[in-house]
Amino acid sequence: MKDAPASKQRTVRIRGARPGFWVYAGLAVVLIASVFPLYFSFLIGSGDSSTLRDPNKSWIPGGNFIANALSVVNDPAVNFWRALWNSVWSSTLIAVSVVVFSTLAGWAFAKLRFPGGRGLLAFVVATMAVPQQLGVVPMYILFSEVGWTGEIGAIIIPALTSAFGVFWMTQYLQQAVPDELIEAARMDGASMIRTFWTVGVTAARPAAAMLFLFTFVTAWNNFFWPFIVLDRQNPTLPVALSLLQSNHFVDYSIVLAGVVLATLPLLLLFAVAGKQLVSGIMAGAVKG
Repeated sequence: MKDAPASKQRTVRIRGARPGFWVYAGLAVVLIASVFPLYFSFLIGSGDSSTLRDPNKSWIPGGNFIANALSVVNDPAVNFWRALWNSVWSSTLIAVSVVVFSTLAGWAFAKLRFPGGRGLLAFVVATMAVPQQLGVVPMYILFSEVGWTGEIGAIIIPALTSAFGVFWMTQYLQQAVPDELIEAARMDGASMIRTFWTVGVTAARPAAAMLFLFTFVTAWNNFFWPFIVLDRQNPTLPVALSLLQSNHFVDYSIVLAGVVLATLPLLLLFAVAGKQLVSGIMAGAVKG
């Protein structure tokens, strides 16, 4: 008889931990606020040039989206397929490089002891406060002297490392990898590289996956530096889409159709990798 109240008490606690109405209501508001800009872009992109200025426009998408999308793809000034390849290639390479270097640096700062480590980490974090605009002129002069203006490498090289990525991986590895596990690996005769590969890389996978996603999206949406250093013959997607607004008359149905096309690869990435990312984060949380 004594076990019944305890069992009932545990049941009440579990039920009390379930999210309530206001949690779901808040999530619904966040979902609507996140989806609405994309839906509005699709709504205008499926209309014609007068849809945006029509005060009585319908909130049901029209039937012109495919035609507007083909106008974007076939526009010789946009060079859409070249821009798409440049965005995919540069964003992937930047994201992979940031994950690799950030994981290496994060492991060093989190689990290795060397003189000046804390000060060096503080310096790396402090660089996050320096605006990107301050380095535009020196970088442009540098790439101009080596003949890289207009080349896709001019936007890849400066982004191969990330101060945020180093800080992110350092904080995660400090909590995810116990020092006792590293000492046990060393006692078993594992070298530092072997310990990093078997212990550090395995533990860092959830954080590395999220860092890859964040970095890829940031590189994909980057406009400021590519707009300065690249030309019309070799653009990225944000730069190419900006050319749709270079005329005296701007057809926003075509512009927003291009925006939807540029967003589709990111939605595909989230759809494909979302489940793996969530499962990796939950696995890392359970292990921690």
